[in-house]
Amino acid sequence: MAEQRSFTDLVAEGAAVPTEGWDFSWFEGRATEARPSWGYARSAGERLARAEAALDVQTGGGEVLDFALGRAGPDRPALVAATEGWPPNVAKATALLRPRGAVVVAATDDEPLPFADGAFDLVLSRHPVRPHWDEIARVLRPGGTYFAQHVGPASVFELVEFFLGPQPAQVRGARAPEGERAAAEAAGLRVVDLRAERLRMEFRDIAAVVHFLRKVVWMVPGFTVEAYAPRLRALHERIEREGPFVAHSARHLFDVRKPTH
Repeated sequence: MAEQRSFTDLVAEGAAVPTEGWDFSWFEGRATEARPSWGYARSAGERLARAEAALDVQTGGGEVLDFALGRAGPDRPALVAATEGWPPNVAKATALLRPRGAVVVAATDDEPLPFADGAFDLVLSRHPVRPHWDEIARVLRPGGTYFAQHVGPASVFELVEFFLGPQPAQVRGARAPEGERAAAEAAGLRVVDLRAERLRMEFRDIAAVVHFLRKVVWMVPGFTVEAYAPRLRALHERIEREGPFVAHSARHLFDVRKPTH
């Protein structure tokens, strides 16, 4: 039987792993998350193969867009742009996507999209902090598509509430897909398809928990190892005693059109 590593060593490892981009390969063998049945990145590649001008909003390190462009192959759009607000990710996405002919524009999540009205027939986004429906509608051409995977309500809240305690109903219900549908329709868009799934996650050691909370910073705002050391130790002991900590992510898929008139 493999020797169990100490709490101190595992926490130090989780705290040292770089957090740039949305490459989650470090978690292999230490944490798992079931994937939605619709296969967003693969489907995005199919959409890109039919588009003329595409925009990926909040691209992170560009990993998902890079994969989707690879799937589209030589049929990918002549114009591909992406936005990202975090400087380390801007640099990472630029290096990754430049060989694909895509331009990355530094733009914070809350500012207007830095593109002309009707510039794109396809807008993509995977896990935006929040969808700015008026801006999405503005930059889409009539007949254009917004195709995106969003984070749903109470996602990974088993872990969130382990650290923060029970959350109020308005926090647990934020990001509800039907609320986002209403906001999209209020911006003049038509929701063609909306699907939602909850997916099992497992955290197999405390290093994975530390890295996850450092990387997905909105889960436990202001998270640091020092501030949450007692809860981290309690969770470490629980994992050693009971096995992987189980949580559930929430995801929903939007397929949205801008009417032609």
